[in-house]
Amino acid sequence: MKNKNLISITDFSKEEQLHLLDVAEEFAQNPRQRILADKIVATLFFEPSTRTRLSFESAANQLGARIIGFSDASNSSVTKGETLKDTILMVSNYADLIVMRHPREGSARYASEVAKVPVINAGDGANQHPTQCLLDLYSIRKTQGRLDNLNIAFVGDLKYGRTVHSLTQALCNFNCTFHFVSPVELKMPSYVKQTVKDNKLEYHQYTELSDVIPFADIIYMTRVQRERFADPMEYEKVKNSCILNKAMLANCKENMKILHPLPRVNEIATDVDNTPYAYYFQQAHNGVFVRQALMSLILGAKE
Repeated sequence: MKNKNLISITDFSKEEQLHLLDVAEEFAQNPRQRILADKIVATLFFEPSTRTRLSFESAANQLGARIIGFSDASNSSVTKGETLKDTILMVSNYADLIVMRHPREGSARYASEVAKVPVINAGDGANQHPTQCLLDLYSIRKTQGRLDNLNIAFVGDLKYGRTVHSLTQALCNFNCTFHFVSPVELKMPSYVKQTVKDNKLEYHQYTELSDVIPFADIIYMTRVQRERFADPMEYEKVKNSCILNKAMLANCKENMKILHPLPRVNEIATDVDNTPYAYYFQQAHNGVFVRQALMSLILGAKE
């Protein structure tokens, strides 16, 4: 995995994904290892982020790496008209690894083609978010003891939710059954459902969250993303379509866990937070270990 880019979750094989999860488990036991003390990581966030950016920076800091970059494109030369190509070429001169989030789909792949150092996609529009996918796989395995043969319910904004696109593709390696819950306007894209079919797996579509709660092993909630809607009225129509509260969990499986890439708005009521099923804050914490593993493998500090 040394010097590899991670733009889509499919850039890593099933075996590579599982190896990365094993390395992440090692970091969970001992996260402060200064094995990247001679490395510089550039974090280029052209789109707002809190969890992903801070998770990467925390991971890099604990490994001793130095961090350069920006958290707001308005603080970069983009405001002067600099192209993405020129920005990436310039930053390649200063860093050993680039972590980039950009609102345009395909931007991360393009950056990897022009960069002189490896690139990690931290989210490109509504397309992919592969590091979130890896920490989701880690969290599922941590809570269920396996990744195989699970019933996975994805809920909410499945049309624009890049996290569910990546995770569905990854879980196709593990013989899972998929349950897609959303308003009709926010259904899972056809290309993602085709991936499930191509792997000879099952998916089912619902509009009511209550239909899947009794048999789901994982309920993966997502917020309806206001920023992805060109028409505010369309957002208003669907913003409250999938809401989970504590009362709805009365007949769920004992070991079921609720995940969410965060931030949440109102799709998970706060009364769920203190139930044994809530795992979304620990899920976010797991991101540090997964990103430590990823950077260490790409930069050759781990094998």
